[in-house]
Amino acid sequence: MSIVIEPAVLEEALAGGVLIGLAAAGLLLVNGRIAGISGILAGATGPQPKIWQWAFVLGLVAAGAAAAPLGRALPPALGQEPLPLLAVAGLLVGFGTRLGNGCTSGHGVCGIARLNPRSLVATCVFMLTAGLTVFVTRHLLGHG
Repeated sequence: MSIVIEPAVLEEALAGGVLIGLAAAGLLLVNGRIAGISGILAGATGPQPKIWQWAFVLGLVAAGAAAAPLGRALPPALGQEPLPLLAVAGLLVGFGTRLGNGCTSGHGVCGIARLNPRSLVATCVFMLTAGLTVFVTRHLLGHG
């Protein structure tokens, strides 16, 4: 079985990766902070939020909101799943980021770039868990 990736999808993925890298590097250079989304969100909703944390979070929301008017649709899976299931999934992801002391952006993008051993282990656990989740839902439960 071979996987064929459309050139346009590859270009969008490459552009997205470059933008994530630039945002992470910019935040580190300008604020001296790691672009870990779960940590930034926790700080923004904590007792002493900083303006830059809210600006970062609002920028993420604005980028998603701007997708539809620019002709970008939601991933098909989001439109197929019931909202309560998505909410539970989001809560589980939030729990996992607190349990793992960070998320894929903090560990996978910034931590690995800094050659942090803890981040390498955390990212391997994230990817293994994602792979197992796909295997279970597609092959054992028959979804997707």
